[in-house]
Amino acid sequence: MEDAQIELLQGMPIFGGIRADTLQFLLAFCATVSVPTNDFFFREDEQGDSMFVLERGSAAVLKSWNEQDCLLHTMKAGDCFGEMAVMDFGARSASVRALEDCTAICISAANLHKVYAHDLKQFTLMQMNMGREVCRRLREADRRLFSAKMGSPETDLEQVFPAG
Repeated sequence: MEDAQIELLQGMPIFGGIRADTLQFLLAFCATVSVPTNDFFFREDEQGDSMFVLERGSAAVLKSWNEQDCLLHTMKAGDCFGEMAVMDFGARSASVRALEDCTAICISAANLHKVYAHDLKQFTLMQMNMGREVCRRLREADRRLFSAKMGSPETDLEQVFPAG
């Protein structure tokens, strides 16, 4: 199982360029969590200190608006979520609910700190990759919001906040 997890992680932007031995070291400390259909990995505004790498299943990223959950994105195996909480220790900016039975690797800030103590160069690369991924997502959000604000004929709120 660990070999499959290492292969999964190495295929992700956040862990791009990270050596297999470093990922093996990290995974030794990480839990694998199972979340049944319709249960939450976490809810918006909860305090967070971990990210998740979806191994199996799919999950919805939801933002609360006028007491309703609005779908922002659908995650599939190989996607990660929750990395902002690892970076800033802030409250969750959205909820993530399992659309089907899911398994995920839970990577906490404490787990990453162990990599820091073990191999500073590999830790630094992970942090740089995480920053790049957050920036990529921010640029996409900016693009969508700007298009919606400018009333671009090919962009409407359905494209900014796609339905399930």
